[in-house]
Amino acid sequence: MANPFRLRAAALTTTAVLLSAVLAGCGDSPKDGDLTAQKLDWKDCPAPSEAEGGGSPPSPLPNGGEWQCATMKAPLDWSRPKGDTIGIALIRARASGPASKRIGSLVFNFGGPGGSGVTTLPAFGADYTALRTRYDLVSFDPRGVGRSAPVECESDARLDEYFQQDATPDDHAEQVQLLQRTKQFNAACEKNSKKILPHVRTTDAARDMDLMRQVLGDDKLHYFGISYGTELGGVYAHLFPKHVGRAVLDGVVDPTQTPEQSALGQARGFQLALDNFAEDCTSKAEECPVGSTEQEVKDRIAKLLADLEKKPIPGIFPRRLTQTAATNGIAQSLYSKDFWEYLIEGLEQAYDGDGKILMLLSDSMNGRSENGEYSNLTAANTAINCSDEKPRYTADDVQRKLPEFRAASPLFGDYLAWGMVSCTDWAVPGAADHPDVSAPGAAPILVVGNTGDPATPYEGARKMVDALGKGVGVELTYKGQGHGAYDSKNKCVQSAVNGYLLDGRTPKANTVCS
Repeated sequence: MANPFRLRAAALTTTAVLLSAVLAGCGDSPKDGDLTAQKLDWKDCPAPSEAEGGGSPPSPLPNGGEWQCATMKAPLDWSRPKGDTIGIALIRARASGPASKRIGSLVFNFGGPGGSGVTTLPAFGADYTALRTRYDLVSFDPRGVGRSAPVECESDARLDEYFQQDATPDDHAEQVQLLQRTKQFNAACEKNSKKILPHVRTTDAARDMDLMRQVLGDDKLHYFGISYGTELGGVYAHLFPKHVGRAVLDGVVDPTQTPEQSALGQARGFQLALDNFAEDCTSKAEECPVGSTEQEVKDRIAKLLADLEKKPIPGIFPRRLTQTAATNGIAQSLYSKDFWEYLIEGLEQAYDGDGKILMLLSDSMNGRSENGEYSNLTAANTAINCSDEKPRYTADDVQRKLPEFRAASPLFGDYLAWGMVSCTDWAVPGAADHPDVSAPGAAPILVVGNTGDPATPYEGARKMVDALGKGVGVELTYKGQGHGAYDSKNKCVQSAVNGYLLDGRTPKANTVCS
């Protein structure tokens, strides 16, 4: 089964919507196959496609800034740069300050992998008002995602079934069922997306970004990567160290880990976030509605999940809240402290036999909209991860590792361990055990780690700094909760990042914000 916990940052915007890209011209054809000479035809942005998650066209920014969209041509196969091309969907908001103060474009990737930057950047655009004074804000749907030659796997109805299955098998029969269903999903991806599947590796996306840099007219790539976007940024720096401008990596993926080590790290990270949630709920003056002590909160959640395995409860008609969906929804709520109130309300309702809120949270993680349509978030996430990651794990591998995963997290351990089989029958061989991000000669890159991050544990920031190489990575620590740091609104973090991106002031190494 595709591992929902690895959909790191892309689902946060959808959650906010549930709970409270682009039809663009391709521009002039480049002459003589020189894609760097193409001219982008920027137009008003249409409504997002189904693959991007659907919805309405992006609203103007608070100060009146308009969003524009275009499509950039890129080689399907970077080993044949003058061969077939695909379209890479872009979005931008022009810099709001004087032209004389403009630095260039600031390119965002919000993670996943598989998240649509064309839909995510407008949703968070107001958070980057200060940065827009000197940059055009730019994002894109990476290849395989949204409108950029999207990977297609199964129908919406089949995905509903897929996400309802038991993702933590307890016996041989359930193991066989899980492995067979995973094999069917992967086979559907190969059948429906055979042409694009070999070409969605992170190295391909990094080459697309360097082409983007040139087409946008920038000598250097100024970049803001979040979650998986930090891995993409590190790979870009490795491939094009001399083209690195001012770059920020926030919510940092550990580039030294195998998929198994990453999954185990996430088990510890989500358990830490759950512990922090339980402590926060029970430490306030008012009574915590889901338990009187930290341990009781966790025990009641564990009992709820055990009960749901035996007897699911009504969720969003006609679907019922299963143990898998509830676990997924709980994990999604731990991505941000702002979502803890939804978790409390969702648990209260679930104890009363109503699983709607937890199912909404789970749907958000999986890229499902209220009308029952799925974005291609899961399809793209699986395709990119399986193309990047060389190891292929078996059921026997998982069984051997289960005790270690359960020790890391009694609640999430089984789920994350069994997620390792998602690439076992993938059609395209994986590239490497882990990405190469060594970038000797690159300009300083600001690496921001959050001590309470569940999805990309804090230790990954130091590993990224070391892997980038001496004199490149500069670490900034945020003592906070949730996934990433800049969007926490912490003034210390935002001041440091803004000072670096806007004025070139690199913070002192190992600066701590709290």
